[in-house]
Amino acid sequence: MGTQADPAPDPHSGSVVGLVGLGAAAYTAWVLEVVLSTGLNPIETYVSELAAQDQPLGGLFRATDFTAGLLVLLGGLLALVRLVRYPVGRRPWTVAGWAGVTLFGAATAADAWLPLSCQPTADPECAARETAGLVPATHQAHAVSSSLAMTGALVGTVALTVAARRYGRLAPLARYGPALVVLELLATAWTLTAISLFTAGHGTWALGAGQRLQVLLVALWLGLLAYSVHRERHT
Repeated sequence: MGTQADPAPDPHSGSVVGLVGLGAAAYTAWVLEVVLSTGLNPIETYVSELAAQDQPLGGLFRATDFTAGLLVLLGGLLALVRLVRYPVGRRPWTVAGWAGVTLFGAATAADAWLPLSCQPTADPECAARETAGLVPATHQAHAVSSSLAMTGALVGTVALTVAARRYGRLAPLARYGPALVVLELLATAWTLTAISLFTAGHGTWALGAGQRLQVLLVALWLGLLAYSVHRERHT
């Protein structure tokens, strides 16, 4: 499983831990809907509908999304800088993983600036306008940025988990990462299937529950990644 060890962590590692760890925490801000009155059903609605422009708490959720994305983006960039400084650590799975994390952060931050104008899963009129193309262009742009964010998250979770096991690094991630990856892939399949059915007019199929599980698992994996980097710095 292990090969030649990478060099000892440099000072950037501590910043990566803090940025990714705080980003993971900020990415779970949607759980505030448990105690805040949003008027949205978490089982049926998109997570991003919490940040819609016509939502009274939309500004709060857009701010937390932007914060989460920016923090993870900076953490990913710092990790990539470290790989440039230490060529021996520039292995394909590692580079691909941190690039995925960086893409996730950038696209998540972009999401906050491309909010939905209304809630298509909760408001039939909004859904009808969206189908007819009568909503602002931010709806389509948001779909693109959200897809890029989840693509980056999947690339990051899979590649860095493979790297941890293959290169004998980041022990907690190597141990627990595979289970989170499998759950993330299942949650993603659930979410994509539900979105397809909703788009085809066949109901939501607990779209909100699937997507919330999906983003929660990403946050847990990011937290595990931060913890793993922290552990490696002190061994």
